[in-house]
Amino acid sequence: MIRAGGAVAPLREAEAIICTDDDLDWLRGALLPGIRWVQLGSAGIEMWLEAGVMRPDVAWTAAKGVYARPIAEHVVALMLAASRNLPDRIRARNWGDPSGRLLYGRTVGIVGAGGIGEEVLAILSSFEMCTIALTRSGRDVGADHNVGPDALEWLLAESDYVVLAAPATPETRAMLSADRLALMRTDAWLINIARGSLVDTDALVGALASGSIGGAALDVAEPEPLPDGHPLWHLPNVIVTPHVANTMEMGLPFLARRVEENTGRFARREPLLGLVDLGLGY
Repeated sequence: MIRAGGAVAPLREAEAIICTDDDLDWLRGALLPGIRWVQLGSAGIEMWLEAGVMRPDVAWTAAKGVYARPIAEHVVALMLAASRNLPDRIRARNWGDPSGRLLYGRTVGIVGAGGIGEEVLAILSSFEMCTIALTRSGRDVGADHNVGPDALEWLLAESDYVVLAAPATPETRAMLSADRLALMRTDAWLINIARGSLVDTDALVGALASGSIGGAALDVAEPEPLPDGHPLWHLPNVIVTPHVANTMEMGLPFLARRVEENTGRFARREPLLGLVDLGLGY
């Protein structure tokens, strides 16, 4: 931040706040009249938005795209773990029966192909998969098929792996309902590294238990943390990681670069990276 022309100042003299924790009360009290910009350390903003902290007279930037590399690596790790039955293999105490499949030649559909989705596409390029990328605008992000929201159901029906990377908004809540889960192939896997609220959890448990989809690899859940004894812990076709697609150790260097870049832009009165649209909710 200092290298970019910023300086640490008492709050009463500050024009900007770099907020990297979840203390809503502190941030609400820190928004003095002189504050013109707040940089959040999280890519998702739903907690601050729902709490009414995000005043429209302040420029808000989230860490959108900052953690794309570590999260994209986790997506591919989950896909490989699912395709090669690694959870069972790692716990095995006898040789068992051979099983597993290649990622090569399979189809992956990415719902919400922003920064994370683009990184996933880059990593998967060596696997020669067929790729479908869904964005709000249907813009070209380098996938074989670049589609808009009206193609969601087609994406679900075509994909061997469905990756959820969309933001949590009222529009995306429970977007994977029972009806939409029923569109997925019986051997398809759902990979969720976005927010648990994007999926109807009860419907997902039902689809997994009945075998109407192949499995789910979840780094997020609703509720979160996932309670002890929840069915998702015990279903054999589920992989759960406890919201660790990005950790502080992995993400801090990327966040530091974003803070430095935005500090320089703020000082030069240039457009900020990761600017939040309060109307859209991300």
